[in-house]
Amino acid sequence: MKNDFFDFSELKHLGKNVIIGKHVRIRHPERVSIGDYSIIDDFTYISTHLTVGRFVHIGANTVIMGGDGACIYEDFSTSAPGCSLVTCSDDYVSGMGSPIIPRRFKGDAVVGKIHLQQHVVLGTNTVVFPNVTLHAGAATAAMTVVNKDLQEWVLYAGIPARKVKNRDREKILGFARQFLEEYESNGQRIVP
Repeated sequence: MKNDFFDFSELKHLGKNVIIGKHVRIRHPERVSIGDYSIIDDFTYISTHLTVGRFVHIGANTVIMGGDGACIYEDFSTSAPGCSLVTCSDDYVSGMGSPIIPRRFKGDAVVGKIHLQQHVVLGTNTVVFPNVTLHAGAATAAMTVVNKDLQEWVLYAGIPARKVKNRDREKILGFARQFLEEYESNGQRIVP
């Protein structure tokens, strides 16, 4: 594999059968761990601590940023194209807002963690702010803004995110069990 912006050997961890687009930009690869069979599509930008589990997909043009913040994608979580996961939010009222300004001049800037638990799905152009946990199976429709924790196995939509309906937890987990059984019986290979 080759990338225009960083050397794969600089990553904190790189699992097996990972696909990272040629035009993915990772500002600090030493802060990024990527699990087996995960994909990061082209034109994604990453500038924070990132931990990616197994079977994760990060869609094209996704931005995962926030300096000293952190973002975690657990197994089977995914973000559609154009999502923004922002682990740091500047204080534009009483502080100076810019990544080149030292923290002591930023006022009440918020630096935190975004945690996508297993089977979380972010719809196209979803925005997620710092200190948010999207519990197992939570999902968002396109153009949703997430500024608080989301309950497990619920679909959300809107600005800010509001509950729309429950997801079929048992069916999805059944598919996951079947998938993993096939994966193991095929020598840890994904067969279409």
